Amino acid sequence: MTAGRREAGRAYVGSFTAAGGPGVVAASVEPTTGALALLGATDAVADPSYLALAADGSTLYAVSETSVGAVAAFDVTDGHPRPLGAPVPVGGDGPTHLALYADHVVTANYGSGSVSAVPLRADGALADGPSGVLVHQGNGPHPQRQHAPHAHQVLPAPGGRWAVSVDLGTDSVRVFDLDREGEPRVHREIALRPGCGPRHLAFHPDGTHAYVLNELAPTLTVCHWDAARGVLRPLGETSVLPGAPDGDAYPSAVVVAPDGRFVWTATRGEDVISVLAVEEGGARLRLLATVPCGGHWPRDLALDATGSRLYVANERSGDVTWFGVDTETGLPRHAGSVEVPAASCVVLS
Repeated sequence: MTAGRREAGRAYVGSFTAAGGPGVVAASVEPTTGALALLGATDAVADPSYLALAADGSTLYAVSETSVGAVAAFDVTDGHPRPLGAPVPVGGDGPTHLALYADHVVTANYGSGSVSAVPLRADGALADGPSGVLVHQGNGPHPQRQHAPHAHQVLPAPGGRWAVSVDLGTDSVRVFDLDREGEPRVHREIALRPGCGPRHLAFHPDGTHAYVLNELAPTLTVCHWDAARGVLRPLGETSVLPGAPDGDAYPSAVVVAPDGRFVWTATRGEDVISVLAVEEGGARLRLLATVPCGGHWPRDLALDATGSRLYVANERSGDVTWFGVDTETGLPRHAGSVEVPAASCVVLS
């Protein structure tokens, strides 16, 4: 490496192969501008709609959002995804999200309303199947979207002991862990406002607050998180749009600044990124502005480690856009884009 010059980073993009996407895409990240340059792709797994990267950056995991859901592992030590065995069934339908937790890959299975845990082998590859599947129970008041459970996200919680699953169909967040056999078990279930349709959750870096993005109402639910007791307590809701939308807004993704000062959300029906200020030590949010996402149907957001670059996977326009973020105001400024048909998520290494 030339003295004074930083090496390029890596990004990975998931996409829907059933809609013409290339599968799992690898890209380089130019260190000064944040620009993405595509390096290659693999369609070894169908509809890899969400990705998760191992802490050491050597292994990438992808759900297969299909009726018979699966998860796959890829070696990315050279920056290019190479399959580590065949995709592994998760025992659930339509997995939409996954995370690494307690030496397992856990998946949120939207279609079957369940959470699966697949053990990890020492080399980062996956076991042959799940060690356990937790089936959610319940429903909500929306007649089309909440007739049954729909687990949409799984995420490790600050403190390391617990994980959470966000369920759009039951208007709730479940705090869970794994027993010695790797079976997911519910610690407690936290009810949110009926009909809000929670989709994704992001924790504040202080480890004591969380923000739940609701898909059926364009709002964020602010919560207090007690890591010792495994308790998530709702504090209130804040709109992510300046006015009522004409129809369903479909909020999709939420990220929090590394310094905890701002929250950003994406809303597909409006094609916007919303900027919210974090106040009262994390207990309150205030909407500052909305800006165009640079494409159509922003499904996912990714923020770099410095909080100065924001990436958006625009599913229906088939591109990934990136923004420079003013770290004083939180406002994103469009900086570029790259074509990725049916893009669904972005993960930065």
